[in-house]
Amino acid sequence: MKILTGLRTAALAAMLAMPAAAQDYTFRATANSNENDEDYDGLVVFKNYVESASNGAIEVELFIGTQLCANGAECLQGVADGSIDIFVTTSGGAAGIFPYVQIFDLPYLMSDDRIAEEVLTNTDLTAQMRERALADSGDTIRIMTIGNTGGWRNFANTERRVTQPSDLEGLKIRTVVADLPQELVRAVGASPTPIPWPELFTSLQTGVVEGTKNGITDIMGMKFPDAGLQYLTLDGHAYMAAIWVMNNEAFTSLPPELQRVVVDGFAALQQATFASPKRKSIDAYAAFVDGGGDLYVPTPDEKVAFQEAASPVYDWFAQNVDGGDEMLTNFRAAITEAEENVNARRERDMP
Repeated sequence: MKILTGLRTAALAAMLAMPAAAQDYTFRATANSNENDEDYDGLVVFKNYVESASNGAIEVELFIGTQLCANGAECLQGVADGSIDIFVTTSGGAAGIFPYVQIFDLPYLMSDDRIAEEVLTNTDLTAQMRERALADSGDTIRIMTIGNTGGWRNFANTERRVTQPSDLEGLKIRTVVADLPQELVRAVGASPTPIPWPELFTSLQTGVVEGTKNGITDIMGMKFPDAGLQYLTLDGHAYMAAIWVMNNEAFTSLPPELQRVVVDGFAALQQATFASPKRKSIDAYAAFVDGGGDLYVPTPDEKVAFQEAASPVYDWFAQNVDGGDEMLTNFRAAITEAEENVNARRERDMP
């Protein structure tokens, strides 16, 4: 027994004296944002979880900003060719490759955070989009999860309070290059003006555009009130979805136990991005109002007027976007399922 104990002690001492094993897999993850953004919050959670749960077998290197790629199309190409392992894009950023992801820019379909989060966690919508994106990318780009990056899009401008669609008529509203956001702006009577994100502050300041469609954390993070943006209407027309993708070969080459770690890491990341905008928006709204900003919440009747004005966008999406009709049907079915699930839990939790 003494000999056996001595051998065990010697073996343990030898193991402790050995240097830690190098990681077996290294993933390069990037987000075209900054360290104040919800995307960064999610990546920090993902990195910590995956590296810990894999016992050091996986290392995640974070590249925040434009170190690896400059825009959505370039970054997605990097994921496809394997020079980038993980990337987060918006629906607008991915529209050139996967146009049907613009369903998240369809206005006024999801009523609130609870419904949106239920759609993204407890329905088949993400799996359906994953399957289609894999097919369309030649099995190179895999959608891992969909979170949030800034809450909800709202109309904001430099000119006047907006209480109904007619108040937007004549305003030049900044959009991304993607077609659907431009169609929405036209539907409510304004003029869509595609402007790169880094140029928006100057464009507002100089009158190149008079408004934008953004969440409050982005508005305050970019200091747009200093450029004259003083009117914000909380119409909540679109959920700011963050689509997290991964090089498919990098994922499928992992052994099953590490695939599970990565999947669970993305689940933790998703929850972090759900929570982050809610917390940050509290101070952001207060700062907007304290700085003299006009914050307006539409009445239920006014919200209906916005919905009716925007309704032509649904038909446009179904008729003009490849896969649009099918994806819109899937999206509406997922929303209905989510509403039923959430309402059932509400009834269960109420006396």
